[in-house]
Amino acid sequence: MSNFNESAQPAALVLTHSNGKESHGHDQDLSEAGIRPWGTYTVLEEGRGYKIKRIEVKPGHRLSLQMHHHRSEHWIVVSGTAKVICGENEILLSTNQSTYVPPCTHHRLENVGVIPLILIEVQNGEYLGEDDIVRFQDDYARIS
Repeated sequence: MSNFNESAQPAALVLTHSNGKESHGHDQDLSEAGIRPWGTYTVLEEGRGYKIKRIEVKPGHRLSLQMHHHRSEHWIVVSGTAKVICGENEILLSTNQSTYVPPCTHHRLENVGVIPLILIEVQNGEYLGEDDIVRFQDDYARIS
């Protein structure tokens, strides 16, 4: 005899976005998106201590040289070629390759290819707000 109840409903998924708005797993609009001078990002999922983003960087563009006090980041390349600066290291990543950026580490992401660079970013940390970005160099004059 099975203890499985076929009529049981799964628990509801509730996400709280950085703007304080709650979303439920069945809502149509779960994602937060942003347009930046270098490309776009879309928040695919977030929960306590993590956030998952899809990032698209236009060919020839790069993000600021930056760091975060409260989070680490894992980057997985879906398509394109990424030049990554992480601390004192510089590497090239292509499809299905990844890297890890520890907290408090200078880092930069650049699309050195001719097609859009698409990657998945997984952030981990106690605080994941967009205001935890310290910029050191920026091609778009966003240093405060």
